Amino acid sequence: MSIEQKVKLVEALFSQLDLEISQFQNHSKLQCLTGCGNCCTNATIEASPLEFLPWAFHMYLIGKAEDALKTLKPKTKHSVCHLYSPLNLTDTLLGSCENYRYRGLICRLFGYAASRDKYGKKRLITCKIIKENQQNFYNETMEAINAGLYIPMFTDYYMQLAQIDFKLGHTIVPINKALKLALEDVLQYYAYRPFPGGLEQIA
Repeated sequence: MSIEQKVKLVEALFSQLDLEISQFQNHSKLQCLTGCGNCCTNATIEASPLEFLPWAFHMYLIGKAEDALKTLKPKTKHSVCHLYSPLNLTDTLLGSCENYRYRGLICRLFGYAASRDKYGKKRLITCKIIKENQQNFYNETMEAINAGLYIPMFTDYYMQLAQIDFKLGHTIVPINKALKLALEDVLQYYAYRPFPGGLEQIA
């Protein structure tokens, strides 16, 4: 399967998820605080290269893939996500994603998706800030989930992702390494192939 095909499939999966999350948000009334980047500053976030393939492909199309790879190489496994941009140096918890459109699956799921605990019960995976500042909405949402409200599941979406590319989808690494591996995959693929046809003007 070509890189272009994989990217289209990943983006289609993301579109499906974005719709489900929007519906869940409308029902639950839970929302991230404006300008909050607290979860993005967690240096232990892990992801798969496949979920960042659309970002890597985009960087290749605009001629910035090699520069991004050079910037990523010095990053350690304990580095904050390369795509996170704090508003200022004194308060790094306020900020945003530099490439929000191409954020990964983990970035989309966190806050609005669930996993199952050891008893098989659905558990909303969200941040302490939402739990404390939107406590009533959070409690009502948990009750609704237990009563049958649909919520996207982490495992379901990662299984669907892995069906697109088993190796890239099952490789779970620190987020900056995932970005790096995605770039390397795209650059290696096009090392001896022509620039994607019909996309020359995208930049």
